[in-house]
Amino acid sequence: QVQLVESGGGLVQAGGSLRLSCAASGIIFSIYSMGWYRQAPGKQRELVASIARSGYVNYTGSVKGRFTISRDNAKKTVYLQMNSLKPEDTAVYYCNAAFNANYWGQGTQVTVSS
Repeated sequence: QVQLVESGGGLVQAGGSLRLSCAASGIIFSIYSMGWYRQAPGKQRELVASIARSGYVNYTGSVKGRFTISRDNAKKTVYLQMNSLKPEDTAVYYCNAAFNANYWGQGTQVTVSS
């Protein structure tokens, strides 16, 4: 059974930082491309950042220079370090694992107050 469990969300003031973690089980983590998505109220889910099994990273434009995605294959965990948070970063953040199938976590709420 595949599980992706996110943690680290919460309430933070604008300019603050949070670190999200996503622990995976039930998959060969190292061969999966891992990503963080977010969905704000009334909006579509969007890709925030992804990291391929090669280590290649990709970010959506609005978070470049502020967010950093990383992975620890030994711990089967992907991280999202979020700095200089803005109110527009408020959303539910979802972890995604993609290879021959697509898996999602349950989401973690990030709220940035102004």
